This record gives sequence, structure tokens and C-alpha cells, in this order.
Amino acid sequence: MGVNALEVKDLSVKLAAFVILRGVSFAVPHGSTVGLVGRNGAGKTTTLKSIVGLAPVLGGEIRLDGRDLTAVAPHHRAGLGLGYLPEDRRLIASLTVEENLRLPLWARGERGDGARLKLAYDLMPELAPLVRRRAGALSGGQQKMVALARAVVTGTKLLLLDEPFEGVSPALSRRLAEVIRSLQGVAVLVTESDANRMRLLTEQIYTIERGEIIQR
Repeated sequence: MGVNALEVKDLSVKLAAFVILRGVSFAVPHGSTVGLVGRNGAGKTTTLKSIVGLAPVLGGEIRLDGRDLTAVAPHHRAGLGLGYLPEDRRLIASLTVEENLRLPLWARGERGDGARLKLAYDLMPELAPLVRRRAGALSGGQQKMVALARAVVTGTKLLLLDEPFEGVSPALSRRLAEVIRSLQGVAVLVTESDANRMRLLTEQIYTIERGEIIQR
């Protein structure tokens, strides 16, 4: 196993007629938290989507523990230890909190609680009173926490967090940062538009602008 959990090299992504990412390269070492900072439209979300397989890769490499993810179908990547928190959370409103957390396990054919589900509850005991509530009835901040817990359930190797502090209170931002910092042995890639908020988590920051890494 190499020193890096995630390696992105010369990544290029084209959506419709537009090249969104141009030769993006960076690495996330095992057990570390790395930030990707840039303005809206800079390419942060597209970078994460390319890693989970939701954006088509034009060229370059994406490697998880040395394995080339570009050759792996999107629906198989979660089984390799990827957890993803989209900026818009993407919870299923009609399902309960617990059902939303179990859904990735069910998709992988696991019917038990699973050690990762227990870990999510241990990390975020605030979820206990919410487990039977519909996700659509939660506040935006509560939904963000549930989405983070869902990412933890599948993210045994790598967590991809797209602007986890966006739209939440400073107090909840600090709480989410505390949860993320408490994760053991998991590499974390976080996007943010605000470098100051990113420093709640890490000083290891790449800056992206117009689809290119301009500072590291």
C-alpha cells in the first residue's frame, strides 16, 4: 500500500461542450484531511463527481490505494470504501433517517446493522432521537449531519465531502468539523469556497481556479 489513499493525476473532464477540469493533480495521504478550495464554478464539485464516477473523465488517472477507479463502474465504487457527501445532501425525503443510513448497506447486500452504521451513531449521538423521523421533515442542518453519517457508513478508506459547512450555522460547522477530525484511519477530501472555514479541518489545502490547481 502506498503513502497516498487517493491520487489524482492530470485529470481532465468535459461536460457537454465545455472542458471543466484541465490537468488536475493532487494526492490525499492515508489518514489525512486535505482541502480543495475555490470559488463557485471553479471545478470542486466536478472533481468529486469524477472520483465517484458521476462525471465522465476525458483523460488522466484516479487511483484509490493504487487501483485505477476510471475502470470501475460508479455503482461499484462505494464497495471499495468511498463515502460521498454531496453539497445538496441527496437524502431520500420519504425514508426515515435510519433507512437513509442503511440504504448504502442494503445496496451492497448487507442486511445487518454493520460496524460502520454503529460507528456513525457513535460519532454522532445527536442522530439517536431522529432515527424514525422522515428525512424530509428535518432541518437543513440535521439533514447535513445525516448525509455525513451516510458517507461515514461507506467511507472506510476515503470520504469525499462537498462543502459540508455551506448553509449551516457556525456552531454546527464546528460540530461537523469535530466529527470529521475524530475519524481514525480514513482519508478525507473536503471542498470549500472559504479557506477560513477549511482551516477548521486542515492546513493541507489545494486551490483550484477555472478547472486548474493553481496553489498547493
